[in-house]
Amino acid sequence: MAQKFGNGRWVQEGFLDNRVEDTVVGRVVFAAIGPVDVYLTGNFKSDIAGEVIRFCNSQFEDEEIAAQMIGDMENPQIGKVNLISFDPHPNLMPHPYVEWFSVRNHHYRFELNPHEAWIVPASERSEIDRESQRIRESVAVRAVEQPRSTEESEWV
Repeated sequence: MAQKFGNGRWVQEGFLDNRVEDTVVGRVVFAAIGPVDVYLTGNFKSDIAGEVIRFCNSQFEDEEIAAQMIGDMENPQIGKVNLISFDPHPNLMPHPYVEWFSVRNHHYRFELNPHEAWIVPASERSEIDRESQRIRESVAVRAVEQPRSTEESEWV
């Protein structure tokens, strides 16, 4: 299944935090299902490594088909970073790109327009600090306990 969250339009907003080495935590708000906590092993690509990013999608659409396509998505999303970057490919114009594999080996990806994601300044991180800590504490134990799937990858 190659939905890529409806080519990104089913992703409304969120944040991702890579300030703890080899861990990305955050929250992404999706069409039809709302906020989903994220706990991934790995790091952002070097252009934003160790940072906190926020994003807000101007192309967001809360379509009914989103519930059919992504309504059974696990919450929290536990998995492994494949690629998270503001400049994912040397032959493409820089733009926010977020891609991961869940522990069930589902393949998730969304891309945004260049101006729709930014590095959060230190002065604006207090709310994110609390949420990042909550996610780390509540999901870390479950992330360690989750067996990795041996199934073939499925695009979502």
